[in-house]
Order: sequence, then structure tokens, then C-alpha cells
Amino acid sequence: MNTNQPIQRNQRKKRPFVAAVLFGAALCCASPAFAVSKDMVQLQTQIQQLQDAVARLQQSNDERMGVMKDLIQQSADSINKMSAVVESLQKQMQAQQEAQSGKTDQISGQIQSLNDSVDEIKARIGSLQKLVQDVQSQQQSMSANMQNQPGGGSALSSPPVNSVPDNPPPPAPSGRRGKPSANIPPADVPVAPAPVAPASLSGGAPPADELYKTALGDYMAAKYALAASEFGDVVKNYPDNPLSGNAYYYQAEIAYRGGKYAAAIKAYDAVIDQYPDSNKVPVAHLHKGMALVAQNQKDAGIREFRNLIQRYPNSPEAMQARSKLSGMGVTVTPK
Repeated sequence: MNTNQPIQRNQRKKRPFVAAVLFGAALCCASPAFAVSKDMVQLQTQIQQLQDAVARLQQSNDERMGVMKDLIQQSADSINKMSAVVESLQKQMQAQQEAQSGKTDQISGQIQSLNDSVDEIKARIGSLQKLVQDVQSQQQSMSANMQNQPGGGSALSSPPVNSVPDNPPPPAPSGRRGKPSANIPPADVPVAPAPVAPASLSGGAPPADELYKTALGDYMAAKYALAASEFGDVVKNYPDNPLSGNAYYYQAEIAYRGGKYAAAIKAYDAVIDQYPDSNKVPVAHLHKGMALVAQNQKDAGIREFRNLIQRYPNSPEAMQARSKLSGMGVTVTPK
């Protein structure tokens, strides 16, 4: 009897069981792997969806950024155009202000020249009036001398035609050929007094109008040092004469031209304070303000310009002061 047969039978019986066990183990091992694979698929799907959403959001942002860039570019172009227009307007306004200022300066200079001419004419008229007064004084003196002679005022009366005086005057001493002596006047002809030189108003100095006329002529000829000295003589010898106000003004102008702003301001103040009725007061205010600004006293210069505008609102100097203030960026009160 073969002993190996029972063993073989037992092995045949155990094979299906082992196969079943192995199959169950395989099933047990396959189930978690299947579940893990499903979760991974869902996670990948969600990630893909998220990536799609991010891509759409990025695309939307890109589109919006493009629109914003276009708007910004359009705004920048508009701002540049507006800046160019504003700059052009500013240039036009500046050109107009400069032209207006130039015209105002020209008008002011012309008016000043007219004032100077008027002053010169006044000085000449004063000289002529003085001469007329001197001539009238000489005529009155001659008339008085004739009336004081014997015979009263009839010494100049001529006898009637074809009439012979009853008592003819004794013949005058004659020279050669019966002519009267050159050194002895006839008895019936009054002797004219010698011309009397006009007396000056101040110890030996020429009259104020002559001094001023000479000084003004030297000023017009750009002889500023000589003119300043002559204007100083007018002020020194005739402080109460209205021409002294003009003399102070031209002294200030000469100092201003030479860059001596402190001396110019002092002379302008003399015109304004001591001669308030002078026609040089408005321009003295204007040029004083300019001297203050040139001396780096901007606030004081602005106050002077405003004072001029307040006191003489319709004068050409006030127009020029408004132009100066506008050029300095200062608000000008409308007149």
C-alpha cells in the first residue's frame, strides 16, 4: 500500500481553501486601493476646476487692467493737452501783460516827458513874467522921473504945428556946427534910468526858474552828476518854491539810475511829504515802490504800490503799479 496517497489527498483538499484565502486577501487588498484612487480623481478634478477658475480670474483681471491702462493713457493724453493749453494761455497772458506793461511804461514816460516840458514852459513863462515886471518897473520909474522935472508931464508934449513958443528955451550948449554935446542931454528930454538887474530871491543865487531850467537841460542831456548838483542848488536856495519838489524828484531819479536806492527812497519821500501838491507825487510813489523791491524790501514795495493805487486809482502810475503787482503774483484789488 502506498503511504503517499493520503498525503496527496489532503494536499488536494487544502488547495481550494488556500486559493479562497488568497482570493479574499486579494479582495481585501484591492478595496483600499480602489478607494484611494477615487479620492485622488476627485482631488485632481477640484484642482483642475480651481486652476480653471484662477485662469478665468487672471484673464478677467488682464482685460480690466488693459481697460484701465487705456483709460489712464487717455487721461494722461488729456492732461498733457490741458497742460499745453494752459501753458499756451499763460504765455499769451504773460505776453499781453508784458505788452500792456510796455505800453503803460511808454505812456507813463510820455506823460512824464510832457510834465517835464510843462515844467520847462512854466519856468520860461516865469522868466518872461519877471522880465515884463522889470520892464514895467523901468517904465514907471521913467514916468516918475519925467513928472518930477520942471513943467510937469508936458516935457514930452510936442508943440502944435506952425506955432512958435512965446518964450523959447535958451539954446543948449552946442558943440561943433551947432549940434548938442554928446555928453549933455537936451533940457526937454528926460534921462532914462539905467536898467536895474533883477534881484535874486536868495543871497546872490540866480532865480529859481533859471536854476531849474539849467538843471533840467543837463538832466535831459544825461549829465547826471552836474544836474544833481544843480537840482541841489534849487532845493538849497528855494526850499519853499514848488520847483524844489521837482528838483527832489530828479535827484531821486538820478540816484535810482545809479543803483543808490536808499538815497533815491529818501528823495522820493521828500517829494511825497514836503510837496503833496506836486504833479510828481504819483510817479514818486511808483518809483519808490520799485526802489524798495530792488532793495529786497518786497513787502514795503507792495505796500507802496497799494498806497499809490488807493490815492490815485485812475492815474497812469496806478495802472503801472497794478501791472507790477500782477507780475509779482500779488492779488490786485479792482479799482
